[in-house]
Amino acid sequence: MPQEQLINNIFKVNSNFETITAEVFSFQYQNNKVYHQWCNLINTENSKPEIRNLNNIPFLPISFYKTHIVTSTLFTPQQIFESSGTTTAINSQHLVKDINIYKTSFLKAFELFYGEVKDWCVIGLLPSYLERNNSSLVMMVDEMIKLSNNPKSGFYLNEFDKLKAILTELENANQKTLLIGVTFGLLDFAEKYTMQLKHTVVMETGGMKGRRRELTRSEVHSFLKENLGVTEVHSEYGMTELLSQAYSKSNGRFVCPPWMKVLVRGEEDPLQISLSGKGILNVIDLANIYSCSFIATDDAGIVYEDGSFEVIGRVDNSDIRGCSLLVV
Repeated sequence: MPQEQLINNIFKVNSNFETITAEVFSFQYQNNKVYHQWCNLINTENSKPEIRNLNNIPFLPISFYKTHIVTSTLFTPQQIFESSGTTTAINSQHLVKDINIYKTSFLKAFELFYGEVKDWCVIGLLPSYLERNNSSLVMMVDEMIKLSNNPKSGFYLNEFDKLKAILTELENANQKTLLIGVTFGLLDFAEKYTMQLKHTVVMETGGMKGRRRELTRSEVHSFLKENLGVTEVHSEYGMTELLSQAYSKSNGRFVCPPWMKVLVRGEEDPLQISLSGKGILNVIDLANIYSCSFIATDDAGIVYEDGSFEVIGRVDNSDIRGCSLLVV
């Protein structure tokens, strides 16, 4: 199948998810040197794995993005996303062949869960991330700010006084607003100001980066709900190594867009993969067509029978990624 047609099919996937997934696997097995070698390494028959269902797809360890160039086909990247990590960590790099695929992915996903971006005022509270020009999160929020076409949309670093004034003005105008921010930024703001936000969605993207004591998700959400006056705190699950995001509207239970799916692997046997249960999360992101769509993450969690999932922590000894969610 031509690559253009395969990309079109990815964002039209519905009941044919397994069929499209098999086509993406075949494409990447043939065109991704690192993934090809990994598949052969874990396949005792040393031949192309037979993909009978989602359970027996080979998943590439996410750490390979720190040590290898993970690309399907050879290309000059339009963008290289890099994880924030810590000062001593080796950062992941995600080479993006076509940035429009990423934009299509995050815009379609947001519209699926929240409606058209143009109806929102988008406020990004992303201190530290704005200092880098290779953050996928900053690019996503920046594009949404532009598409919102609202003069109050924008980024805020540590301008909490100005942010409070803007949010108050938007609340008084009954303007639907998205306040999306890293966890430590939202906590810092909510600690300084108490508000009653009735028309604002507060969305945390994870990330403490050593700025604060690690808190459980329930502790963070309880604090934000009490101080900002919202009934629920929303969450976004995304990372440098993926081009798609899942969203949670309450209780940290995430739902994927149609071209993304989360499975679970055994803690003792990483090749034992299930569609639901408790273990370590594996992600299928079909938008990763030119890198690798099958990622074995370092996030421990629960995948429910309806396909939604929850993140409950990180694997022991894994790096603390800047965009990771909170430990429990």
